[in-house]
Amino acid sequence: MEYQVPQFIEVEDKIVGPLTLKQFIYIAGGAGLCVIIVLYLPLIFAILLCIPVAALAGALAFYKVNGKDFTQLLEAAAGYYTGGKLFLWKHEVNNPSDATIAANEATRVRAVEANRTVALPKLSRSKLRDLAWSLDVQDKKQQ
Repeated sequence: MEYQVPQFIEVEDKIVGPLTLKQFIYIAGGAGLCVIIVLYLPLIFAILLCIPVAALAGALAFYKVNGKDFTQLLEAAAGYYTGGKLFLWKHEVNNPSDATIAANEATRVRAVEANRTVALPKLSRSKLRDLAWSLDVQDKKQQ
């Protein structure tokens, strides 16, 4: 028995003409808010307020940032600005003598680390082969 597997499940259906339902709601809401603003405010103020409202409605409906909707960007921005922030360490230099001490200490640490060398044994192919052979021999002796 064969079953048909649904494809393109991430693509939203076009409900109202070329727009998805979310896009239509954003555009209709922005247009409705602009109509209300024009009806209740003088024309110059209405135009000045309708431009940002229409831009926000258009961005919510169509604009994507790195493949994500503008609504997700606004949600992340609001969460970042309203959420708590954790600062683990914030170094403040109050007087210049502390700065010179810190700079001297950093220079000293760099000099010590530059002089420190790690002696690693050099393995050539023959030494590696001898080591593998001796391990094989030790392993056979234990059995």
